[in-house]
Amino acid sequence: MGAQVLAGRDAEDAARSLRPEDLESGDLRTQAVAEAASKVAAIPAVRAALVDFQRAFARRAGGAVLDGRDIGTVICPSAEVKLFVTASAQIRADRRYQELKAKGAEADPDAVLAEVKARDARDMGRADAPLIAADDAVTIDTSDLSIDAAVAAAIAVVAGKTA
Repeated sequence: MGAQVLAGRDAEDAARSLRPEDLESGDLRTQAVAEAASKVAAIPAVRAALVDFQRAFARRAGGAVLDGRDIGTVICPSAEVKLFVTASAQIRADRRYQELKAKGAEADPDAVLAEVKARDARDMGRADAPLIAADDAVTIDTSDLSIDAAVAAAIAVVAGKTA
């Protein structure tokens, strides 16, 4: 949806017409899209449409893994397993910077860190569905974990909750 907004589409219209196929676009992991998505997600009508889409997506045949800042508290509060995956702002900014550089994008480490902190503040401070861990979520701090170790930790939690 953030990519659609950047392309000039109205945010509410983009949210209301979002389809699962739209999530397959290769341009969704850019810094610009992340920023646009965070900003328009603060609009109540956009949030309402996104909640409907995400809940339907989570209920699809075979289930789903959803990633987002309010999935366990607002979108799927009755989910069987909830993980609150986090890392320090510096680590997340470093990872984002490396991801952008690997894609050949121009990036400034200090600017990426500032953007991460600004997004956190915006998402934690919004009145509608703020970024907080669900009371029953298991927190996994990946600051000092490799990708494999983080995945293993998540799998262990899921296996323990669904056994």
